[in-house]
Amino acid sequence: MTAPVTIGEAAAASGVSAKMIRYYEAVGLIPPAGRTQAGYRTYAAADIHTLRFVRRARDLGFGVDEIAALLALWRDRSRASADVRRVAVDHIAQLQQRIAELQAMVRTLEHLAHHCHGDDRPDCPILDDLARTATPAHPQPANRFAPGQRRAHQETSE
Repeated sequence: MTAPVTIGEAAAASGVSAKMIRYYEAVGLIPPAGRTQAGYRTYAAADIHTLRFVRRARDLGFGVDEIAALLALWRDRSRASADVRRVAVDHIAQLQQRIAELQAMVRTLEHLAHHCHGDDRPDCPILDDLARTATPAHPQPANRFAPGQRRAHQETSE
C-alpha cells in the first residue's frame, strides 16, 4: 500500500483541482479525507482512483447526482449493467436536447447576423431581437446546463 498523499498531490494525480476535491467531499461524491495530526487532508490511492472516475464522468457532462448514482453502481459488484446503461442512455437524451437547443441558437444568431447590415447605421436587428420579450417564434431555451455543469467547465480551466 502506498502512503497517503496531500490534496495537492491528489489533485495532480487525478486531474481534479484541490478546490473541486473539497467540493466533491462536501457533496458526498468522495468520502471525507483522512487527516494528519496537523489537520491536513490526506488521500489514499483508492481516493485518487475515485477522483479520476469523477473527473471522467464530469468530462462526459454528467451532473453531480448522476455521478453519485454511477459511483454507487461502480461500487456495487452485484449491479446489473442494465442499470448503468440506463443512466448513460438518459444522459445521452439530455445531451441531445442541449445540442438541439444550441443548434437553434446558432440558427437564430445566423439569421440575425445575416440581416444586420454591419455598417455605420444605428439600426440593428440583433439588438432589436435581444431587446424583445421571447415569443413563440423565438422561445428562450430551457436551462442549458445541468446542475454543476458550470463547475465542470471551471474545473478544466483551473
